[in-house]
Amino acid sequence: MGATAGTDGQPDDPALRAFLDHLRVERGLSPATVAAYQRDLSMYRQYLASEGVDRAEDAPAELVEGWVDWLRRARSHRGRPFAAASVARMTVSVRGLHRFLAAEGHTTEDHGAGLETPRAARPLPKALSQDQMARLLDAVGGSDPAGLRDAAMLEVLYGAGLRISELVGLDVDDLDRVERLVRVIGKGDKERVVPYGRAADRAVESWLVRGRPVVGPRTPALFLNLRGRRLSRQGAWSIVRTRAGDVGLGERVSPHTLRHSFATHLLDGGADIRVVQELLGHASVTTTQVYTKVSRTRLTQVYEQAHPRARRTTPPS
Repeated sequence: MGATAGTDGQPDDPALRAFLDHLRVERGLSPATVAAYQRDLSMYRQYLASEGVDRAEDAPAELVEGWVDWLRRARSHRGRPFAAASVARMTVSVRGLHRFLAAEGHTTEDHGAGLETPRAARPLPKALSQDQMARLLDAVGGSDPAGLRDAAMLEVLYGAGLRISELVGLDVDDLDRVERLVRVIGKGDKERVVPYGRAADRAVESWLVRGRPVVGPRTPALFLNLRGRRLSRQGAWSIVRTRAGDVGLGERVSPHTLRHSFATHLLDGGADIRVVQELLGHASVTTTQVYTKVSRTRLTQVYEQAHPRARRTTPPS
């Protein structure tokens, strides 16, 4: 089965055309997404053709399951191996095709049911060092409302490890300033209560007493823009980027960087991973475990820089 197309640019395989029409019409996918499926399945047709199979519905399950191994050996048009994320995406496309073929009666069973999607390698999250974090927080301040707000916002982001959506969703009443706890509504509308430190509390108090009443005393939102409305995610993102740029940290820093730094620094300080999981609001500890890799990486870097026998030296002649 070659990778030819009809005069309208669509593949000449009727079953494949029907699948793409299904994606476009019934599932309502965007033209760009349908085009991505078509590219993936064109590559799949090349794989089947190399194995002597003309139509996807004729491919036995064991041949379908060999798709991932073939992809890992294949090369892109630039002569490079496919990235793990690309392999995962193309595998999803093929599995969707075979599920469709079975559902529409082109095959008696789903030959792609056993096709497992490889997990794309997750990049390690970016985290600032403790010195960099201190430099960022110490540089934000001033007596004007914007400076007071930004200082409180950054302290709470880092001090409680919040997502940006959680931060901008906070109301004043979500704070328990006696116990220094904040009630957070996280992913899936799950509620958790997170402690925050003295530095964050001092910054919040300054904002509540001297900054917030100036710009919007009648709204329940904790963090406001200078027009007195709840701060948006985009607005909070811009503040973090600007403040980071002011101290030379630049494009490295996003609101999520502060959350990553919160988790990494807790683990560096000896916190139990289950506690960090609870603080971050992760449903599974597996999600939290990526931060242990960050800590181990940093540990190795410090060791290699500091230990005299870790440095590479020229062996004596």
